[in-house]
Amino acid sequence: MLKMGIITGFLSRTKDRFHDYNVPLELDQKFELMTKIEGYDGVEIVFPYEVNDPALTRRLLEKHRLNVAAVNVNVKAEPEFKNGGLTSHNPDVRAKAVRFIQEAKDFAAAVGADKVTCCPLGDGYEFSFQYDYARTWKYLVETFGAAGDYLPEIPLFVEYKPSETRGRCFVDSAAKTLCLLNDIQNRKMGVTLDFGHSIYGNEHPAEAVVMLAESPYPYYIHINDNDGKWDWDYFCGTKHYLEYVEFIYYLKKYAYSDYMTSDTSPTRWDIRGTFEANSRMTNKIWQRLEAVDGGKLEALMSRGDYLATWKFIEAELLGLK
Repeated sequence: MLKMGIITGFLSRTKDRFHDYNVPLELDQKFELMTKIEGYDGVEIVFPYEVNDPALTRRLLEKHRLNVAAVNVNVKAEPEFKNGGLTSHNPDVRAKAVRFIQEAKDFAAAVGADKVTCCPLGDGYEFSFQYDYARTWKYLVETFGAAGDYLPEIPLFVEYKPSETRGRCFVDSAAKTLCLLNDIQNRKMGVTLDFGHSIYGNEHPAEAVVMLAESPYPYYIHINDNDGKWDWDYFCGTKHYLEYVEFIYYLKKYAYSDYMTSDTSPTRWDIRGTFEANSRMTNKIWQRLEAVDGGKLEALMSRGDYLATWKFIEAELLGLK
């Protein structure tokens, strides 16, 4: 079985502009629900709003025999961050954003987590002539650099996203995230690759995996799906099945062994069933590739005859024999 995790905020009440979904749960109840979802033992917990007491969190993790896949630090919800925290023109606001990440690292160390992930959703823009791009890029290098340097044994992973809460996020692609890390020059930092962010950002997720795997930086995976227009956080394979198979193919090729964490929102669908679908689909694809590939896909691709490759896909990956 692959190592599978869940962002625990999705185990409780969620909401969109019009509706609330599911019921609010306390942390103990979320962890209890986790133990009933087949295929999972990892939690990604959100600091400081979902969790902030390391002693309590550790007790609950031990009680439910769960591991921490990552600590997700939120640097967008504070009123000071509404126009950007890490890229604010106000040095005090930037310092507060850095402090949030540093405190998340302290929390991670206290609960036994091995990484902190941060998606800088409040840092971006909407209009032309709204920001000096060179200046804001220097802010990102400065702030993420300071956060990454702190407690280096707990590496900081930067999650990119095309938009939300800003019309366009400054860190919006795998390539730009690698550029950021190259400017920071901290090999302890990494990239969080979310399949859905990659899809609706007009990337090819499998190519993004290869870029990251061939870089000197570690990477961490979020799984979900969407329609390519917005980050709907559907369960895996429902919109981009073949792209997801190729995504798994390259994760397998590069011997990815960290958690695959479900960043998936069970709105109108049963919580347990939604996450079990993610685990079931991902494990079955991995096992199918194990059974039928054996280097065949790589050999077919190197021949350059896609019709021959497609016959293999038809028969072995789509089951159309």
